[in-house]
Amino acid sequence: MVISRRWAVFLTGVGVWTWVIWPRFGLAIWKDDRSFADGRPTAFLLIHAVLIVASLAIGTVVGVLGVKAWRKS
Repeated sequence: MVISRRWAVFLTGVGVWTWVIWPRFGLAIWKDDRSFADGRPTAFLLIHAVLIVASLAIGTVVGVLGVKAWRKS
């Protein structure tokens, strides 16, 4: 499959955007009062942690595909 330069830029931007937004969201979740009960993590924190990790993994893959497509175009 050939990815155009515009799509390569878009994919790279999505990867960068993911790494800008999700860590900040993670800090907000960590500081939220619902994240810990009696010093132990709650389901609220664990579910959001899974979502954040999955989003970062997907964003990384998309960003890497964008960079590779950019280099080939």
